[in-house]
Amino acid sequence: MTLYYDPLNRACKSQTGAVARGSEIQFTVYEREGGEEGFSADACTLVFWQDSGAVFSFPMKREESRFTATVRFHKIGLYFYYFSLGDRGCIGRGKLRRGEVTHHPESWQVTVFREDYETPTWLKGGVMYQIFPDRFCKVGDLAPKPYQSLRPDWGGQPSFRPNEFGKVLNRDFFGGNLEGIRSKLGYLEGLGVTVIYLNPIFEAYSNHRYDTGDYLRVDGLLGTAEDLEALTSEAKKRGIRIVLDGVFNHTGDDSRYFNKFGRYDSLGAYQSPDSPYADWYNFNHFPDSYDSWWGIETLPAVNEQSKSYQDFIFGEGGVLKTWLRRGISGWRLDVADELPDFFLKKLRRAVKEENPEALVLGEVWEDASNKISYGVRREYLQGDELDSVMDYPLKDGIVHYLLTGNTALLRETLAMLLDNYPKQSLDTLMNSLGTHDTPRILTVLGGKHCENKEEMAVTRLSEEQKVRAKRLLRMGAVLQFTLPGVPCIYYGDEAGMEGYMDPFCRGCFPWDNIDEQLLSFYKTLANIRTRRLGDVFADGKYREIFSEEACIVYAREKDEKRVYVYCNNSTQTYNVKFKGSFLELITGEAFENHLTIPPYSYGILARK
Repeated sequence: MTLYYDPLNRACKSQTGAVARGSEIQFTVYEREGGEEGFSADACTLVFWQDSGAVFSFPMKREESRFTATVRFHKIGLYFYYFSLGDRGCIGRGKLRRGEVTHHPESWQVTVFREDYETPTWLKGGVMYQIFPDRFCKVGDLAPKPYQSLRPDWGGQPSFRPNEFGKVLNRDFFGGNLEGIRSKLGYLEGLGVTVIYLNPIFEAYSNHRYDTGDYLRVDGLLGTAEDLEALTSEAKKRGIRIVLDGVFNHTGDDSRYFNKFGRYDSLGAYQSPDSPYADWYNFNHFPDSYDSWWGIETLPAVNEQSKSYQDFIFGEGGVLKTWLRRGISGWRLDVADELPDFFLKKLRRAVKEENPEALVLGEVWEDASNKISYGVRREYLQGDELDSVMDYPLKDGIVHYLLTGNTALLRETLAMLLDNYPKQSLDTLMNSLGTHDTPRILTVLGGKHCENKEEMAVTRLSEEQKVRAKRLLRMGAVLQFTLPGVPCIYYGDEAGMEGYMDPFCRGCFPWDNIDEQLLSFYKTLANIRTRRLGDVFADGKYREIFSEEACIVYAREKDEKRVYVYCNNSTQTYNVKFKGSFLELITGEAFENHLTIPPYSYGILARK
């Protein structure tokens, strides 16, 4: 006999994934023929606990060849559990979350969220597009400030060498602006984009603009608040929404609030303890020793406990509501781990008061359901803080599969997401293959490694490497566009852009040198996702059909509609039998009762 438990199987856990407060779950462990000879259990106990340390034991009822116990969850939070078999050991979490008998069990998790937790429906089933504003498109010449160096060589190498003081100032600007983005809305609409995520656009000293100078002013090199309104208005007519980057953990030292260099007409916190912004920051020794983000002195950290700062961000005339009223559809929160839970709760309330359908999406690089940050278990996905997060775990799983031909990490990651995340969050995950903080996906897949930035600045993929990288990228994009969540294209990936780590991943969009074949492929995927099968990809269920080391076949299902996706990253050929007539939507090829999956291939199948 062997014991079987799988939390992703409703026969074992009556509600899979995270559950709403007040939910009742029946847990069932089965005895099956096979496995360890003679192994059986006389009794089984369900053991639960929370971070508080309280442990709850539920003796399970024996019913023929299974053990059952039913638990109702009355409180929001995380619950961890395993099954005790007395002196025979325990059943704990094994590969793909399935149970295994051991004396040192890994626990499963039940995430319990608010019963009224909702996330924006408009995002589900859509396609995101991330833009680094200075490098996407330039229309006209806007006047730079004295400290901004405006370059005339669009497409040139971003500056990366430190100055004589050993600092990289990121002061070179190529002049991409809001009017440039507006001029390319037709391009983005043709690509199937439904939401644009903009890296910071507020006045700042650097080209990345994460060192905010004034939260209530658009940076002059990008345009004006009226330009932003024109962009959001024109985008809305094309079915595209705009989401801004909210950098609320720190400001720039060269800002209206800190004013280290006296460039602003305000009395900054660096200048005087009597500044109206004095309690926004924590000074260890006034004025030159202060808390900053990761010790970077140009990014003084904000004291989120400050009532004045909270009013500035959350209030009726505050930052969040001001820009929502100017037409944006939500916020992506930079370094969400650095923002305390109480701050995120107030932020969410303020955003949803202004627009219940606005997006609140956080930058979290790990499993966001149970992350511990600075010794505190975070509550991101329990209904009071974030709608969803950037899905870096899935990115890592996809990239690992593409580079190794092994599905293991990808499947483990999907099992974790399905088991731990609320469905509302799962359907609104930001699924990227690369961002402004990571090397370009084409460069990663090309496999050409560099030792330092001097090498990165001059290294490009050979034609042979580029052909292989683009083949892998197309397979990765199929996964990105069809797995749970919302695909996010990092500007230029669809055009074949290369680039190593920052700043090389932040080059200018090559409008005169677009890879048209790659672009066409992305357009095809977006069309399949948003126009032909939108309901399935918006909130359809995920179900694995088949997998081996290098091949995976899965379904996305909603009501009577089913879509099948396959990826084979190996030299092996697979033959699949089925009933009915299907159409492979990328190529238009028809199949009936039988499908051959060739080496290094992918496809999306729907009934004819």
